[in-house]
Amino acid sequence: MTAPIELDIPHQLGKAAVRERLDGGIGKIGRMIPGGAKVVHDWEGDTMVFTVEAMGQVIRSSATVFDDKVHAVVDLPGFLGLFAGKIRDVIQAEAPKLLK
Repeated sequence: MTAPIELDIPHQLGKAAVRERLDGGIGKIGRMIPGGAKVVHDWEGDTMVFTVEAMGQVIRSSATVFDDKVHAVVDLPGFLGLFAGKIRDVIQAEAPKLLK
C-alpha cells in the first residue's frame, strides 16, 4: 500500500464559503475521469469525507477546511499508487479551481 497523497490548498475565502464551493464542485471530479465516476461525499465537522469510484477502483479521500487552507488526503488503492506522482500533480493543479 502506498502512502496517502497529502497537500494543502491555500484560500482567503473563510470556512463557510469554502464548504459551499466544495459542496457545489465535488461532482466535477467525476466528470474529469474518462468514462465518468461515482462521487459520494459527506461532512464530519469541518472535514468533507468522499469517495470516488471509477474503473473498478475506489479512492477514499478527505478535505479538512481551515481558516486559510484546505488540507486534502487521498488514499490510493494499490494499483493507482503506481501513478501517485501524476495524480498528485493533477490534484495540485485542479483542486484550487474547486474554490473559485
